[in-house]
Amino acid sequence: MDQLIHGRPYHEGEDGPIFRPCAPHSVLERLGDKWTILVMSHLAIAPGYRLRFSALKGGIEGITQRMLTRTLRNLERDGLLKRHYFPEVPPRVEYELTAMGASMLPALEGFTAWIRDNWPAIEESRSTYDGAKR
Repeated sequence: MDQLIHGRPYHEGEDGPIFRPCAPHSVLERLGDKWTILVMSHLAIAPGYRLRFSALKGGIEGITQRMLTRTLRNLERDGLLKRHYFPEVPPRVEYELTAMGASMLPALEGFTAWIRDNWPAIEESRSTYDGAKR
């Protein structure tokens, strides 16, 4: 019979716990992507959680047009944002967090706060580990 740890199912095998990939795995992978976090953060501080493509691109250092397009499409596919197309000349496109996307912001804040609080210790551990490998 499956048990849960932090919401993830597992079962006890002969040699200990066994975890299977499950549907949420792909969601965790998406939300752990560095561009997704930056796009969500940028939309989180925008008026009405809504921005034009050019504003998103200009506000995320280092992101390429291709990567931003891919990230936005994935977030739209997952239902975390909505794309608004305006058939004007020139055409205008805006992206807006959905209710589900906005509901994820507190979890994202907790995740990024943990990283910020622990980043010095992580860097120190990496340095120690890398030094021992030489």
